[in-house]
Amino acid sequence: CTFKFKIYSSQFQQVVEKTTEGLRGLTNDIGKYQTMLQGLITQGLCQLLEPHVLIRCRQKDLKLVEEVLDKAGKEYKALVMLEVTLTVDKKNFLASDIAGGVQLSAKAGKLLVVNTLEARLDQIVKQKVPEVRAMLYGPNPNRKFFD
Repeated sequence: CTFKFKIYSSQFQQVVEKTTEGLRGLTNDIGKYQTMLQGLITQGLCQLLEPHVLIRCRQKDLKLVEEVLDKAGKEYKALVMLEVTLTVDKKNFLASDIAGGVQLSAKAGKLLVVNTLEARLDQIVKQKVPEVRAMLYGPNPNRKFFD
């Protein structure tokens, strides 16, 4: 059983690594990536619900983020009927080796939403582990809830 688990973990990690590489390639399509950035910013704003938000991005994404800032702010206002002031941090950038995405903070960094592509992939991986486990080992007879 331990051997099976090691194989499962290894295969699962390979899939995650390949997917991360695919995300890096996604940022090469500027139009799609810009739309994705706008969505990530809007979603982060909806999670924070704060009037003043600081956005951090990779240095090479700075121009793209600045271009979608107004659209994201307007989309947020239409969704929640609240005003927001958005500021892009031009001094402290996210690491250049991440696949992309943004980080939003409010209240001097006390509230933080990490919407990088790796963080989003990590969320998906955590959600899919039970499904993958069921495919490999079969359904767990002790499990009562499947939501």
